[in-house]
Amino acid sequence: MNAPEPTVSAHPRASARAQAVAPFLVMQVAQEAAAYARTLPADAPRLLYLNIGEPDFGAPAAVRAAAEQAIRDGRTAYTAALGLDALRERLAAWYRTHHGVDVPARRIAITAGASGALQLAVLALFDAGDEVLLPDPCYPCNRQILSSLGVTPTLLPTTPAARYQPTAAQIAAAWGPRTRGVMLASPANPTGTSIDPATLRAIHDAVRRRGGALVVDEIYLGLSFDARYGQTALALGDDIVSVNSFSKTFGMTGWRLGWLVLPDALVPAVERLAQNHTICASTVAQWAALACFEPATLAEAERRRADYAARRDAFVPALRALGFDIPVEPDGAFYVWADASALFARAGVTDSQGFVRAMLHRAHIVATPSADFGTADGGRFVRFSLAAARADLDEAVERLRRWLG
Repeated sequence: MNAPEPTVSAHPRASARAQAVAPFLVMQVAQEAAAYARTLPADAPRLLYLNIGEPDFGAPAAVRAAAEQAIRDGRTAYTAALGLDALRERLAAWYRTHHGVDVPARRIAITAGASGALQLAVLALFDAGDEVLLPDPCYPCNRQILSSLGVTPTLLPTTPAARYQPTAAQIAAAWGPRTRGVMLASPANPTGTSIDPATLRAIHDAVRRRGGALVVDEIYLGLSFDARYGQTALALGDDIVSVNSFSKTFGMTGWRLGWLVLPDALVPAVERLAQNHTICASTVAQWAALACFEPATLAEAERRRADYAARRDAFVPALRALGFDIPVEPDGAFYVWADASALFARAGVTDSQGFVRAMLHRAHIVATPSADFGTADGGRFVRFSLAAARADLDEAVERLRRWLG
């Protein structure tokens, strides 16, 4: 008697790697808000979206015009894997004039957004089974990119006293036999706080002594509000790996264009990886990005930076007056990391996930709970994004006041 045929699924299953990747709650919250908005009557107050870190300004006019010109001129073929030489040279000049550091164009790789830059950096630096240290809280996709590639992300709890950044002593204590590097962000998402320059130097020394890699996410550096912190980590040495993007400073989010600054020794490896993983970043976006460094566009970027600082200066005191605790005022980016725990009882909830859900349904305000960024806060914090119109931020404060009494 023949054995029965095994039952075979009609569809291939997702890999264990894919199943292990946690959802990006920022996007999950956005989907929930969109679904809720579809249920609202026409006369209901519209939702105020203070959840996603997407600049409300959009790409500058000169950038849009340069993209249109590139298409008219037929500049749409592949570029070299490391990007247009002209754009790499323009970035090198920008580092010299804006930050006073010498970054040769040969060390710059143009990437498919900062996400693409992070993936290439992780692939070039770390092997499956390695460990990388990150702060808690931190941008969730960093640890998901690491874990999806077989690298263990280890979160180090941070405190307001250290500006929600790890210390050199923490890193030294946590460094183990499998540790191969540290990933930081300055200014950081979700806190909007930057790492103290002296602390960064000490961390760099600790990592270098152990033969590790220091990767610093600087995508919000162009939105720094305090000269003390608005300095690139690249000034510390040519062994730093810096991740950057055109998305935040220049409002080019959907254009998917970023860059890496690499030690010379890593450039060939990143080039080979880019050739095979992406071929190149968007050609049209690269030609358009050349316009970012024109004087008028840089002046527009500075006006936008000042506008975000003004939004912070209005929104943070208003939240504090409502009972939110903001232990460290953000010095860059466009986020406010607010402890809402004193308001939980009033809202009838026990953690920030419940608070965010209640705020959506009762005040029609969309924000992000702290669970997306780590666990060290104990579920107390909410991240508000200031990348929304000033009128929406003012309206959000009024709605919170009415809801929370």
